[in-house]
Amino acid sequence: MCENVGSFVMDGNSKYYEGCGQEGPIRCIFLCEFHPTAGPRITCQVPENYISKDIFDTVSHYIIPKVQLQRCTLTVTLLGSKILGFPVRIDNKKYARNAYYFNLCFVCDAWARTVHLEPLVKKLTEYLLSMELETEWLSKQSLSGDAKDLSGLMRQVLHDINSRRMCTLTVGTTTTHLTVVRVNSDPAPVKDHQVPVFLYSRQSFVADQWDLTTNQILPYIDGFNHVSKIAALTDVEISLVRACVQNLVYYGVVTLVPIFQYCAVYSATPKLRQLTRCAGLQRQCVEFCARSPRQLPRVSDLFRMYAGMSYGSTVRDLCRRMRPQELAINERKLVLFGVLEGLIRRVYKYPVTLHNDNASLRSEHSQYVARTYNGLVCLDELCCQGGLSASQLDEQLERDSDVIFIVK
Repeated sequence: MCENVGSFVMDGNSKYYEGCGQEGPIRCIFLCEFHPTAGPRITCQVPENYISKDIFDTVSHYIIPKVQLQRCTLTVTLLGSKILGFPVRIDNKKYARNAYYFNLCFVCDAWARTVHLEPLVKKLTEYLLSMELETEWLSKQSLSGDAKDLSGLMRQVLHDINSRRMCTLTVGTTTTHLTVVRVNSDPAPVKDHQVPVFLYSRQSFVADQWDLTTNQILPYIDGFNHVSKIAALTDVEISLVRACVQNLVYYGVVTLVPIFQYCAVYSATPKLRQLTRCAGLQRQCVEFCARSPRQLPRVSDLFRMYAGMSYGSTVRDLCRRMRPQELAINERKLVLFGVLEGLIRRVYKYPVTLHNDNASLRSEHSQYVARTYNGLVCLDELCCQGGLSASQLDEQLERDSDVIFIVK
C-alpha cells in the first residue's frame, strides 16, 4: 500500500515512529484566534474539518497560550498529529478586550520531523501580522465570517510547500517568499563525475530565488549531464559549478546519481519487491520510463529489466538481451528512476596497483597509474580526471598486469 502526498512518498510497509527523524508532508494548515465571547476557536482550516472541534478544544490553551509564551515556536503532539504554531498577540484598543490573539498552525504526522518548518511558520505568521497591522486583513475576515481569501492563501501554501518546498505569496502589493530550509550538516563535497538530478520540476523554481551562476547552470541539469560536462556546456568555472550544485543538494533541490553508461553494472536491491505491490510506484515508473507518452510499457517488463541487473552484466548486455526499445522502455530513464527510488544500485570498479616497486620502470603514464590507483577512486572519477571514456580506460587497465579491480 502506498500513499503519495505532493513530493513525499510514504510506503505503507515502512515503520515511522516519533523521533525517527523523517520528514513528512504538511497535512493541514489552520488559523485559530481568541474570540471575545466564544473563546479559542478555529477561524479557517485547509482541508476543512481536519482538526475536529473536540481535538482543538483539548489543546486550545496550549495553542492560544498565556502572554509568557506569545511569539514563541510551540509544538503540541496529540492523537497522531503534531501541531506547530507561533502565537501572536496584538495590543490595540480597536479590538474587543483591547487585544487580538491569533496563531497560524501547521499540522503534520506525529512521527514527522518538523524543525525545518519552524522558520516557515514564523515567517508566514509575521507576514499575516504585517497585513493585520496595515489593513486588519485577518480580523475583518473573522468578523465577516467570510475567510475565502485566507483559505486560498492557506491552500496555496499547503500545495506549494508539499510539492515544491517553496512558495511565493502576494496579497495586494505585499509579497513574501517561503522556502523550506533543511537543518542539516553540509553535504559531502560534489565531485566532477557526479550527475545532479532535480527532485522537483525545474519549471517550478523562481529565478530571483537563486544567484546568477545557479540560474546559468539550471537548464543543463537533466539527470544525465555530470558536473564536468555542465561546466563545459555553460562555460562556467568548474569549482563554481560544484559549489552551486552542493548548495542545491543542501536545500534538497537536487540529488546526485552516477553517470549513465552502457558499460556500467547495476544490481537490484531488496526494495525492488515494492514494484510488484505498490500501485503508486508502478504508475510513476511506467510514466517515467516510457519511450513515448502514447505507448506505455508494462510493469512486468520493467520489473524483468530491473531483476536482470546483476554483477557481471552491463547495461549494454541487458539491452541486447531484453531489447527495451521493443518494450517501449527508455533504458536511460529506467536506470535513473531505479537509482532515485532505490530499486537498483550502481556497482563500481576501483582499480588497485599491486607492484609499486616497478613504477620507476614504467612509462610516464604508468607512473601516474601507480600513484593514482589506490582502490579509493572509482573508474567514473578517473575518466573525468583523464578525459578518457570508460571503455578506453578499462582497456588500458585490463592490459596492465599490475592492476586489479575491487568491485563493490
